[in-house]
Amino acid sequence: MIHSSVREPAHGGALPGPRTLFRVTALAEMVTWALLILAMVLKYSGTTEALMPVAGGVHGFVFLCYVVVVIAVWIDTRWAAGRGVAALASSILPFLTVPFERSVARRGEPAERWSVLESVEGADPAPRRLLRLVLRRPVVSALLAVAAVAVVFVVLLNAGPPSEWGG
Repeated sequence: MIHSSVREPAHGGALPGPRTLFRVTALAEMVTWALLILAMVLKYSGTTEALMPVAGGVHGFVFLCYVVVVIAVWIDTRWAAGRGVAALASSILPFLTVPFERSVARRGEPAERWSVLESVEGADPAPRRLLRLVLRRPVVSALLAVAAVAVVFVVLLNAGPPSEWGG
């Protein structure tokens, strides 16, 4: 039920719902894993190293986007900690995000529409209020999210491969 003080977003409904966004990012994460593995095979077989920076970069960026989407869906869907952690963990092993997405979809999760946009103002905890604010301003929020992901991405890129972090 929509409370009278809850405004519909100004985007005219163009913002994808949690189910669509989760499905798309899960698929993108899986596809970029395949590209990264292909690039690794080509590198370590001695064929070429040219694809590694591109495949690694694209996969890293999509991974970070997937994490952002999982957190938003986790908040909106009110997943238990175990399910949220499992959703995040599914991105660590190659090709696991899509089977995870399909397993929660069979249970009807996440919903087609953002529940935080339909809840009563002030009745939600801070993470849900923040998510509502983000969803009501999708263009500004998307630009800020892409900028934040890009900053994290650049920091991690400059840090080098995880194998070099130990010192």
